[in-house]
Amino acid sequence: MSNFLTEHLIHRDHDFMVIHKPSGLLSVPGKGEALQDSLLTRLVEIEPNTLLIHRLDRDTSGLLVFGLNKASQSHISRQFQDRQTSKIYQAVVAGHLTGEGTIDIPVVYDPNHPPLHMVDAQHNKPALTHWQVLEQFEIDGHPVTRVKLTPITGRSHQLRVHMQYLGHPIAGDTLYATAEQQSWTSRLCLHAASLSFSHPKTGQTLTFDCPVPF
Repeated sequence: MSNFLTEHLIHRDHDFMVIHKPSGLLSVPGKGEALQDSLLTRLVEIEPNTLLIHRLDRDTSGLLVFGLNKASQSHISRQFQDRQTSKIYQAVVAGHLTGEGTIDIPVVYDPNHPPLHMVDAQHNKPALTHWQVLEQFEIDGHPVTRVKLTPITGRSHQLRVHMQYLGHPIAGDTLYATAEQQSWTSRLCLHAASLSFSHPKTGQTLTFDCPVPF
């Protein structure tokens, strides 16, 4: 087993692998030679049967599951499509939040400012995020809040756009935070900390956790 897989493997059986994707690494290759390095590319070199199921943004770290055969890929992918999986993220956001709440407003691609997304109340596909405060603290004198984020839907950039919409962008977010908020940390403070789904063969509900690195 390669050093990369040894360091980032959370679970492996005959049907799937759960991997801790580091921040700064693409989930899949991008366009152009400079963007060919990705988690999928590295895994296929080690395990040629690796099959994509879902993605994380390049700068988001945390849990991803990959199929190791077509049947398992299809089964787990269907769970994501039917919202039968459970995903929990942690983020550090600008400012002090209290309590918990729900953000319910669609998120769509912004064709005028690629690769940005934006809220659009008129769009017909919902985007729903639950948030809960875990702690308040400061980074170099700047007030921030650690929050638990539970996306009910899975729109691109949903958590990042929803926190910006709430007025509390994620610290280190080079797309949706201010230049000052970006400078508070060396990375995007968003991490996929917990993932639950049913085993494609046994039907057993499995939950995987990955420690938050910030």
